[in-house]
Amino acid sequence: MPSPPENRELSPYTGWTRAHWETAADRLLLAVRPYASPHKALIGLPGPRPSRSGARSDGLEGYARTFLLAALRVAGSGGHDPHGHLDRYAEGLAAGTAAPGTDGPDSWPLLAGTRQAVVESASVALALRLTRPWLWDRLDDATRHRTADWLLPALGPSPVDNNWWLFGLTVAGFLQDTGIATGRAAATADRSLARIEDWWRGDGWYSDGDNRAFDHYNAWALHFYPVLHAHLAGDRALLDRYGPRLRTHLDAYVHLFDACGAPLPYGRSLTYRFAAAAAPWLGTLTGHTPLSPGATRRLASGALRYFHERGATDARGLLTLGWHGPHPPLAQDYSGPGSPYWAAKGFLGLLLPPDHPAWTDPEEPLPAERADTVRPLAPAGLLVQTTAADGLVRLHNHGSNHVHAVPGGEDDPGYARHAYSTRTGPTAAPAPADNHFALLADGRPTTRGPATPAGTGPRWAASSHTPLPGVTVRSATLAHGRAEVRAHLVLGAPEGTPVRQTGWATTPGGPRAQLHPVHGFPAGSTATELPTGETLQGPGSHTLALHGTTSGPASLFVALASLTGIPDPAPVTDLARVRVTGPMLHVTWPDGTTDRLDLGTPGATEARGATGAPGPAPSAAPCVEGHEGPRTG
Repeated sequence: MPSPPENRELSPYTGWTRAHWETAADRLLLAVRPYASPHKALIGLPGPRPSRSGARSDGLEGYARTFLLAALRVAGSGGHDPHGHLDRYAEGLAAGTAAPGTDGPDSWPLLAGTRQAVVESASVALALRLTRPWLWDRLDDATRHRTADWLLPALGPSPVDNNWWLFGLTVAGFLQDTGIATGRAAATADRSLARIEDWWRGDGWYSDGDNRAFDHYNAWALHFYPVLHAHLAGDRALLDRYGPRLRTHLDAYVHLFDACGAPLPYGRSLTYRFAAAAAPWLGTLTGHTPLSPGATRRLASGALRYFHERGATDARGLLTLGWHGPHPPLAQDYSGPGSPYWAAKGFLGLLLPPDHPAWTDPEEPLPAERADTVRPLAPAGLLVQTTAADGLVRLHNHGSNHVHAVPGGEDDPGYARHAYSTRTGPTAAPAPADNHFALLADGRPTTRGPATPAGTGPRWAASSHTPLPGVTVRSATLAHGRAEVRAHLVLGAPEGTPVRQTGWATTPGGPRAQLHPVHGFPAGSTATELPTGETLQGPGSHTLALHGTTSGPASLFVALASLTGIPDPAPVTDLARVRVTGPMLHVTWPDGTTDRLDLGTPGATEARGATGAPGPAPSAAPCVEGHEGPRTG
């Protein structure tokens, strides 16, 4: 299937148009066809291993998530379906529900016996809701009854107490539309929305359950399902409640996208890749967005093109478990070969008509391309740092406690690092952890574990953690331009305990990392290089490290760090002047702005002096790889 021609007048940053999205959807759907079961109810894709739910559940996942993609493709074309996508999924629906729970080659697992089937029921229900005039309304009564019977168990309480409550909401919305079990469906919708209300943290952020889980699930689940449900139901009261929350979230979320198009790889389920574009599209679809139509398309097309050009699909055209190409450490145990196809959510923009300004207005630059930014995300305890000269995004993590040990007793690399970026790591065990401060106990670095937030401010975020019994580490990051001041106050460790501070895990040809000792490390020490193997960005990565020892019951360690795509950057020591007085840091930035941070009293900070004018928008393409900047002709 040939690629449409680029349009650099309409899309000066990406060159991509609606035709590219339609072609990408068709390619993904056509590529999975050879892996369908005899009557197309299961799509058993090849992969390195099945998920923990087993091959039959994985086959349902392959069907359900690609069905959602087909639904967005066809609904967005007003029912026009030249490739016959819906006919195939209608046949699969009839076969899968004919004898569910049996060992037949096309039978679906029952929701009661397979928890993952509850997840997939939401994609099936949403796809049916979107394509109702062209699929559901044309089914025979027997198939409709069987499908409803298969979906109905999703109206029960969620088997997992997190964003899974919204799968029942999504099934309920479809059943309400079709007049099936409307009383039960309404009760499920109310119960599901009431549960996520318990996790609303304000300022655009939910926690994904009774913990501090803040990542992409805010955008592609916790905002996505309630707002889309309200929109499809035409429920103005619900949309008035959840739409403004989405708008507020997007105002921060847009800062997490690199000038190259990459979303920030932080959290779990990153193999969904360009599903990260779903929430920005949804904001435009419902009118609840701070983004202009041209900026929305620039973000979404940038993300789709980013992965398209970096090996997200293999030689067969199949999405792989990974980021660019396959990357096994990225996959959770619930991930199967069909899991990456939740990237289908990123195609939500196809529901906008071809003459919508999101498709017809010229692309506009992203925040990461316009000005340097340091922005706290207070409810999540995160600090976003972007630089316009290279379009790079960094996230400093002082808020996550959604961490668990992975095999080998290491931290979950998706949540426990102190920092993440759009062009680096994270590393995976047994490699040394990047962006990590550790005590070395018996020669082995401690894990970070849950982080307790200690506050955020205009250019800073702080937290504490307990690496060993009786030992507390108070940590803070201050950022300005591309510079980072990383500070850690170690309390209660025996004198002479070794410590290690690591920096960014960079790959050959990628951005340049710098790490310089300021306080607490031996005089004259310099960063050493540690090999870290392969990250989601590719092989051959390495990270810099500083080593020191504690000097008493309270030992402060301070370092200057930088990550930049600028060729031949100035020394990081040129980017900040740091003076240490006891547990107090006094930082002066090149523009005269000053910050004062007291690690002896967590959260006690003061920012004084000039605020610093934003840097001018770059005149050339800021993306280090060069293909995403504005071009004409």
